[in-house]
Amino acid sequence: MLSQFLLIAAAGGGAALLLWLRRDRRYESSDSVAAAYDAWTDDRLLERLWGEHVHLGHYGDPPQSSDFRAAKEAFVHELVRWSGLDQLPPGSKLIDVGCGIGGSARILARDYGFDVLGISISPAQVRRATELTAEGLSCRFAVMDALDLQCADQSFDAVWSVEAGPHMPDKQRYADELLRVLRPGGTLAVADWNRRDPSDGAMNRSERWVMRQLLHQWAHPEFASIKGFSGNLEASCHRRGDVVTGDWTAATLPSWIDSIAEGLRRPGAVLGLGPGAVLQGLRETPTLLLMRWAFATGLMQFGVFRLRR
Repeated sequence: MLSQFLLIAAAGGGAALLLWLRRDRRYESSDSVAAAYDAWTDDRLLERLWGEHVHLGHYGDPPQSSDFRAAKEAFVHELVRWSGLDQLPPGSKLIDVGCGIGGSARILARDYGFDVLGISISPAQVRRATELTAEGLSCRFAVMDALDLQCADQSFDAVWSVEAGPHMPDKQRYADELLRVLRPGGTLAVADWNRRDPSDGAMNRSERWVMRQLLHQWAHPEFASIKGFSGNLEASCHRRGDVVTGDWTAATLPSWIDSIAEGLRRPGAVLGLGPGAVLQGLRETPTLLLMRWAFATGLMQFGVFRLRR
């Protein structure tokens, strides 16, 4: 099985590189983001390879070897503890903004007893999240734009958002919406891919080229810096309480290579979807490698943000 996978991979590598160079997924509007996630969800490749969590894993500090899927689940529990969400009582209402296919939302409902609403701009993600959620779990999903949450002011005890911010063209509005729906005394937990702040050094020519790829390949309009998004939260008219930030770059860095290695560990998961899935996996590999380089060199950082309103 592995030799068959490698043979198809070698044959498709050139075609995948040409697809990657076309940059056909650059951000145009919220519709382009929805279309990209609809496609990633419907082809089932990421789910077959990575499980129910599209986000990065947490490998400890210092990082230790771990199963990729186990590291993804560990990430959820680490963010819960770091943000203080574990201090909220069962039954607390939580919104997961940018929920993917619901992996984190189900853990938050199952292990912490939260009443969870997961939202995504992708109808395919919401449909798949609903299919994967067991009956009786206090967890539901809806199609919604994070920049226009169809929820009343102060309607949630907790707001959770992981790796959604890069898709937001208006970072201030994103921060405002997250805080608008958070009740007084509630807890905000955000984790995101962030660029190096301009005050810490301008990008050189190579870094500018890499940054263009990271934006255009995965439908990102712009990355905020940790300092920049913290400033967005601080500037929001809905803020009450202090914003606390952290840098989890080291703890999450192994995720990028593991994202690729899963194709070698689970060749049947890819081949079971047909040769086109191998081509699609190869098409994503250059961006994963560039992401790893960017986070390893300091061009990118993995930021976490918490606030008790």
